[in-house]
Amino acid sequence: MAITGIHAMFYTDQAAELRAFLRDKLQLGKHFDAGGGWLIFNFSEADMGCHPVDHPGAPASGTHDVSFHCDDIEETVAGMRERGVVFDDEITDQGYAFAIHFTMPGGVKTELYQPKYR
Repeated sequence: MAITGIHAMFYTDQAAELRAFLRDKLQLGKHFDAGGGWLIFNFSEADMGCHPVDHPGAPASGTHDVSFHCDDIEETVAGMRERGVVFDDEITDQGYAFAIHFTMPGGVKTELYQPKYR
């Protein structure tokens, strides 16, 4: 048997608002209700990396991070802005990807990026 996927979790004191944000603002359409409004979002693609903490501004060792990626960051950001998403910065070239950040309900800071790798 092999591991076949990854499950990510956001912990927040605004769970209902965050679920609605993911469904409506980010339009994560592939989801099901696991009961009581607990939405589980499915993705057809995922990746995972292990990042060193030896650079300025890096989070502490043991920290977890969840980011979303897309195929066209300009188009995706424009659509998200139309749906009311407010971004914390502008799109920048991070070397591995073009990236931008936004804050979701509950203060969940998140990155959206268009990877340069595949």
